[in-house]
Amino acid sequence: MNGLQPNLAPMGNLPIKDQMGFEILLGDLPRRIVSLVPSQTELLYDLGLEDRIVGVTKFCVHPVHARKTKTVIGGTKKFDLEGIVRLNPDLVIGNKEENYAEGIAFLRERFPVWMSDIATLGDALAMIDSIVRLTGTAAKGASLIHEIHQKFNSMRKAPSLRALYLMWYDPWMGAASNTFIHSMMRAWGLINVLAHHQRYPQLLEEDIRRLNPEVVLLSSEPFPFAAKQERQLRQLLPDAKILFVDGEFFSWYGSRLRFAPDYLESLNEKLA
Repeated sequence: MNGLQPNLAPMGNLPIKDQMGFEILLGDLPRRIVSLVPSQTELLYDLGLEDRIVGVTKFCVHPVHARKTKTVIGGTKKFDLEGIVRLNPDLVIGNKEENYAEGIAFLRERFPVWMSDIATLGDALAMIDSIVRLTGTAAKGASLIHEIHQKFNSMRKAPSLRALYLMWYDPWMGAASNTFIHSMMRAWGLINVLAHHQRYPQLLEEDIRRLNPEVVLLSSEPFPFAAKQERQLRQLLPDAKILFVDGEFFSWYGSRLRFAPDYLESLNEKLA
């Protein structure tokens, strides 16, 4: 995997640009952090920052105790803005795709807000590197980034099969180019049949037939696919392999990345 090499020099009292190009100024290491993104919440915990986290979303399921010990500030698409104001954070961490613009604009007027914008593995590593420097966690950050690089570089690739990744039903929706899921499919070795489309196109049954993938991946999130959808797809694509997959290993772009290569390798036999 060719990706970012860590730049773990501390940020210092300088303007910091996030991945959307906005600048924030931190006078010191943040001590009261609100995370608006589940995968980035897990990253903060894995960097040893539990004592500095004051707010998380209701979807921050890793680690399992996060929602029991921290203030839950709503979902990723609708925050409890008054609750966040009461927490008085000195850093809010969000994501362009997962959060909503109006809420982020409200928070930017009041607090330092650092936003990620991630479509590739390189973007994900750049996000990790930036949060490491924002929070002064160089030692753990260097180890984590090295481990992710090593795991992806040594991963056994999947057979070069034409694959369709589905993540929603009624209507069917798939992951196309300019998404992190697409980047993960490519890193694993699959050929995305939606590569010539953008983002998350809606698909009719005739579209799925026409795409004629050799493999269909049914994600566990955000829609929990079940036997009903599998039966429908087997009627549409009788020759395709259909696999239920853990969506966290395709769409979570924080510290969980270090486990993704092992998980993907475990699926290789099912594709053979």
